[in-house]
Parts: sequence; C-alpha cells; structure tokens
Amino acid sequence: MTILCIETSTSVCSAAVCKDGMPIKQCICREGSNHARLLPRYIEELLSFAREQVLVIDAVALSEGPGSYTGLRIGTSTAKGLCYGLNVPLIPVPTLQVLCEAAKEQSPITNHQPSILLPMIDARRMEVYTVINGETKAIVVENEESITNHQSPITNDTTVYYFGDGAAKCANVFTQPNWHFIPDIVPQAQFMGAIVESRKLKVESPKMISGAELAYYEPFYLKEFIAAPSHVKGLN
Repeated sequence: MTILCIETSTSVCSAAVCKDGMPIKQCICREGSNHARLLPRYIEELLSFAREQVLVIDAVALSEGPGSYTGLRIGTSTAKGLCYGLNVPLIPVPTLQVLCEAAKEQSPITNHQPSILLPMIDARRMEVYTVINGETKAIVVENEESITNHQSPITNDTTVYYFGDGAAKCANVFTQPNWHFIPDIVPQAQFMGAIVESRKLKVESPKMISGAELAYYEPFYLKEFIAAPSHVKGLN
C-alpha cells in the first residue's frame, strides 16, 4: 500500500509518503507551534510528489495520540478531510508506538540483551504519557518506582531506555545505572508506514473507522480536555 502519514502529536510536525512500509519522502519541522500553517503545505507537496511518481494513495495513517491537544486536533481534522477528499480509509497509529519505532531506528538500542523501551510524551509538570505492560498511562514521575510500581517487569538486570519529549525532565530523578536516557527522539511520520505493515492493521472502507462513521472519530487524548479561560484581553 501507499500511505500518507501524518504526525502532529508533539511540537514536531511531520508528514510522509510510505510505500509498502518504507518511507519515500518526508516533510518535517522541529521548531514547534507551526502545525496549522505547515501541515497543509506538507500535504500539498507530498500529494504532488505522489502524482509525479504515479503513486495512488491507498490510506491515510494518523498518529492518534496521546499528546498535544491542539496538535492532535489539527492532525485529525486534516486527516479526516483527506480521507473524504481522496475516498480512502483512515488508519490510527498509537503515537507512543511511533516514538518507539523512531528510537529503534535512530539509536544504538540492541536486541541482544533484556531491555525495555519506555517512550515518554510530556504531559506537563512531572507527568508523562507512557506505556507500561502494553497499557498507555499518564504517570507522575518521582523516581524509578513511579514506573515499576505499575507492575512493569523491570529488575536490576533489565536495561531501560527512556526517550521522547517527556523523558528529559526525568533524567535527574532516574538514578539507576541500568536506566538510559536517549536524547533527541521524536515521533516522525516516516516511521508510521512500517508499523502499519508490521501489524497488518485492518484497512476499513472509506468513511468508516472501528465500525463507526469517520465523521465522529476523535484522537486518543487519554486525559479529558479542559478549556481554561482565555488570557487574551477582550476574550474573557
């Protein structure tokens, strides 16, 4: 399949075209807070590229969250519009899995020793979104026990790699020598195609997702969104 992938869950904005799981072209900006302006431009560039390469988009893959509320809404609305316009299905991909794929591709993580990948997306203050025992959680991090108390099978012999925009703030509280911080790992659209291919995700008919109408799809926020009063003068 040829998949148009969208990733907007953090301050990094990216989109990519993947063919049979392999990235062909990616557009990315790491500067932050430019998603609404950059994503339409990226999509236009990638669709033009696909036409030049005589590629037909079979589906749109969306990094579904958790992550930035605003970023997820921008990515979701764009992806849904593309699905309707191109008459193709939407394939949600867990953001933390995208982050793990980025870490495996961009760091010296080895599979020759017992290790655990601990993706972390910033949820403000000392809270992070992460995956423990296959379950996505929002956890306030104070030390290693903040993670191990959630029944994760981590022992003194287990190497733990933690990464993502929520991991840097944990580097000062994780003191065990077998816990290793990997810097500069961000979720990227180019790694989503491989996840779709490896998991053999079900591609549903256009305008349907998980048995429901595409129009009612919402990203995976994990925590409820609470709108705060505006601090802009005249909007209170």
